[in-house]
Amino acid sequence: MEIRGSRIWGGRPVTDWQAETILNAVLDEGINFIDTANDYGRSEEFIGKYIAHRRQEFYLATKCGCTMVRRDENTDETPHVWTRDNLFRGLNESLQRMKTDYIDIMQLHNPPVDVTEQNHLVDALKEMQQGKVRFISISTTLPHLPIYLQWGVFDTFQIPYSALEREHEDWISRAAEASIGTIIRGGVARGEVGVGLGNEDRWKKFEEASLDELREPGESRTAFLLRFTLSHPNVHTIIVGTLYPEHLRENIAAVKKGPLAMDVYEEAKRRLDSVGIAPVQIG
Repeated sequence: MEIRGSRIWGGRPVTDWQAETILNAVLDEGINFIDTANDYGRSEEFIGKYIAHRRQEFYLATKCGCTMVRRDENTDETPHVWTRDNLFRGLNESLQRMKTDYIDIMQLHNPPVDVTEQNHLVDALKEMQQGKVRFISISTTLPHLPIYLQWGVFDTFQIPYSALEREHEDWISRAAEASIGTIIRGGVARGEVGVGLGNEDRWKKFEEASLDELREPGESRTAFLLRFTLSHPNVHTIIVGTLYPEHLRENIAAVKKGPLAMDVYEEAKRRLDSVGIAPVQIG
């Protein structure tokens, strides 16, 4: 999402050189899972242009149901159209852009349950599996997640989770218990400098919970958050976007340190509970 360009959802301008550099740096570091979407601006185009020749080195996930409406040269809107035709339009466009003949994981891009059901979207995904898609998935949240889980049709779920966004904490475990993969987005809460992204109140809660006291010497807040997310026993992979190689290296260093010590993880959760950042209870 960070190489989408300036016209999508307040994205930053990105040059071809920057996109080529970060995509190849990711693969050079051994990261083997890349997540994008049909409406992430130039993202799919850059993937095809700069790492299609390394396709065997990574698993590729994208999303469907997306559209991009260009009203003028400076504005893109991204409404979702939940029809079989639009899902397949997105699939074929994504394949062409990314210069590949298959998608490892195709994800519905956060439709509500009633729309998924009424428009037979799962049937469309299953049809995609007849040659062009390996696994089917959905990017979703509460209150829809429990129903999608009951259906038992998805191979993976993409779910938001971090120390500052714990609503889905217990549902991640439920998904894993059902042998469904969990792809975590927002694992570092969009970063400490996420101004304008609704992060300000969350970071106030970080301070109210005195989580700075739990950081190791020299450890940044975002590194602590990434390690917190990794500490969940049922997290399978985390997508962390960045445009800058130095941020990539910082994230990799945090991951290599591994999950938080169990007593630190439990204390962090206790402190977060006390300031109102807690999982949604499963009835």
